[in-house]
Amino acid sequence: MAEEATKFKEAAAELPPGTQRELYLRRARQAETASHINEWLRSPGLQPPKTLGTLQEGLKVNRGPGDGASD
Repeated sequence: MAEEATKFKEAAAELPPGTQRELYLRRARQAETASHINEWLRSPGLQPPKTLGTLQEGLKVNRGPGDGASD
């Protein structure tokens, strides 16, 4: 994805100001964002919940009286 962003930036640099150039720059930003998200999702620090039960228990603990949620 990072390579794709670079290609869009290079293509945009060759264009005169206008709609097409802005589109290429937008695509470059989208590719960069996607690359950052992919890196974050693959990072070893990101861990899925151990069990759904643990997640549900956490939700029950965090609810206060009168919050409108039914148990």
